[in-house]
Amino acid sequence: MPMKTRPQYFQVPRIPFEGPGSENPLAFRHYDPAAPADGMTLKERMRFSIAFWHSFRGLGGDPFGPGTIRRPWERGSDALSVALRRMEAAFEFFVKIEAPFWCFHDRDIAPEGATLAESNRNLDRLVAHAKALQKETGVRLLWGTANLFSNPRYMCGAATNPDAHVFAYAAAQVKKALEVTHELGGDGYTFWGGREGYETLLNTDLGREQEHLAAFLRMAVDHAKRIGFKGQFYIEPKPKEPMKHQYDFDVASGIAFLRTFGLEKHFKFNIETNHATLAGHTFQHEIEVAASQGMLGSVDANSGDMLLGWDTDQFNTDVKEITLAMVSIMRAGGLGRGGFNFDAKLRRPSIDPEDLFYAHIGGMDTYALAYRVARRIISDGHLDRFVAGRYSSYDSGFGRRIEEGNARFPELERLVLSKLGEPVPRSGRQEYLENLLNRYLTGA
Repeated sequence: MPMKTRPQYFQVPRIPFEGPGSENPLAFRHYDPAAPADGMTLKERMRFSIAFWHSFRGLGGDPFGPGTIRRPWERGSDALSVALRRMEAAFEFFVKIEAPFWCFHDRDIAPEGATLAESNRNLDRLVAHAKALQKETGVRLLWGTANLFSNPRYMCGAATNPDAHVFAYAAAQVKKALEVTHELGGDGYTFWGGREGYETLLNTDLGREQEHLAAFLRMAVDHAKRIGFKGQFYIEPKPKEPMKHQYDFDVASGIAFLRTFGLEKHFKFNIETNHATLAGHTFQHEIEVAASQGMLGSVDANSGDMLLGWDTDQFNTDVKEITLAMVSIMRAGGLGRGGFNFDAKLRRPSIDPEDLFYAHIGGMDTYALAYRVARRIISDGHLDRFVAGRYSSYDSGFGRRIEEGNARFPELERLVLSKLGEPVPRSGRQEYLENLLNRYLTGA
């Protein structure tokens, strides 16, 4: 649905699909939103989302210098007026880039006031504006969240802060963020514990902090029921930065935490590529761990620089990495109400408005191409058959009894001593499979 007549902040037309042979840098080569994709359009299947914080609040700053990016909607001294223009620019971009969803932190879209009451009033004003823009454009909210890490009050965490006053403030902020996410029709709500961790055990009661975090999440679940919010809750793991020891290190530790405190029925995982590699895992590994427990929820689509040890949040253009992840996602039945949210930012020297389009076109094309390659891999079944054959000894006999929990040590000992003897090693054929994968990636 077209937007009403408003100032145009991007002198770029709506991005068309022109196919692999296109030389137009402002066109999709692989992402055709209208293309059929397993019973729906590719746009419906991919559920691409734009992260408001990086695309419209990220201005190229880093620890060594201020921002380099200047946007026309940022001009002016009245923070609320700037925020309203910024929101209009964002929805213009969402429409032109063919993204059906967006995501936000509360403090991304509305300026923080001198008091919580003022912050809430500012948020209400921007939410009303966003709601009108959603209605005009058809763009929807994938998920919302609260920024519980930027303000100095959260220097020692929010839910895990040693001061109960800070805990209470964070609870009030999340209450409001949940309510506005519900008002905007959000499909989910994400918890990213940016400072839920510690620097040193000299001043930390680790067990108590984890109990507090669990209590906080229970309160959120309870409030969601109270207001009728039926969206999916997500935990987004991150191993480090800014805290040295973060409690949501990776998916496995997140699962352990949720099950320890009886929260596993209420949460799934929003998995970020860059966070996976910071934890020493591959993106596919984190997806497989979550999927194996029925807890795969959504994806923050980005990548990190393997030469740097921090969260660089780059746009992912590695087709091989995304293809492997897409195979695991498709085998798991997809992301359900989740999506692929481009939690990625421009590089510091990429200062032109067009760079925002180039970046998202590259990311969306990469995921669309990876989807097609993954679909072919699954359809052909070569990898699945190889893996199934490798584990076929568990399909019958004593192998089946092992999986069913009916085998015992004495029985297995008797089998080895009387019948089985020494196992015959079998090749894992990794190199053969890597060659096979390259054939899919190159279309050979």
